[in-house]
Amino acid sequence: MMFAKVVCVQLISLLGYDLLFQDVDVVWYKDPIPFFHNATSPIRPFDLYFQDDGAHSLRYAPFSANSGFYYARNNDRTRYLFTSLLYAQDIIRRTESHQQALIALLNEHSSLFGLKVKVLNRDENDFPGGWHFHHSGMSPLMRNLVKGDIKPYIFHMSWTNNKVNKIKFFQQMGDWFVEETCIGKSFSEIGESSNLSNTCCMVEPLVKCHYRDKPSKIPCRDAMPIDEGRRSWWN
Repeated sequence: MMFAKVVCVQLISLLGYDLLFQDVDVVWYKDPIPFFHNATSPIRPFDLYFQDDGAHSLRYAPFSANSGFYYARNNDRTRYLFTSLLYAQDIIRRTESHQQALIALLNEHSSLFGLKVKVLNRDENDFPGGWHFHHSGMSPLMRNLVKGDIKPYIFHMSWTNNKVNKIKFFQQMGDWFVEETCIGKSFSEIGESSNLSNTCCMVEPLVKCHYRDKPSKIPCRDAMPIDEGRRSWWN
C-alpha cells in the first residue's frame, strides 16, 4: 500500500501535471482546488502544500507534514522529489512509514535544492484532521465544526488505527454516505448488474452514535466510551 502511494504520484508528476493526493479517509466540504490556485494568495509561490499532521514530534520534524493530503505544483523540484521518494523504498520499509520517509526527503530537498514546502497550520480552520478529532480538548475547531460556525475545505480522519473506527467516526460526524448493506462488500457481492450509485450511495448522511467520548453531530451521551472511563464529549 505504501509503495502504491509513491508510484501513483510519481507517474502523474512525470506526465507534467500539478496534482492533489489524498487518502481515502478524506471528505470534502468544499472544493480545495481554488485554494491552491489562488494567484493572489501570499502562499502562492510554494511548490508543495501539506496538511499539518498535528504530531509535532521528533519523528516528523521539522515539517510535521501529513502525507495523506497534499498538493504539488509540477516543476523540476517536485519531479525530482517524487523520483527520489520512489528510490527511497528502503527508508519506507525500515521506518514502516511513508510519511516519515517523505518528510526526511522534504528536509533534504528544501535544504539542497530549494524546494519550497508549506505546511498548513493546524491552528487554522481550513484543513483539519485526526489530531483535532482525537484531541478536541486542545482546540475549539471540532465544536465549531459541529455547530456549523466554520466550514473547512476538507476533513481527514487520520490518527485512527483501523478502517472500522474510521467509518464509525465518520458516521458520528454525519459524513458517511454509504449504505450499510454495501460496507465491506465487493462489486460481485453487491451485484454486478447493480448501479452502484443508486444501490450504495445515500442522499442524506447516515448519522449514528458509537462512542460518547468522541466528537459527534448529535449528542451521544448514552453510547459507550472508546476509552474507558471517559465522559461524554457533549458534557
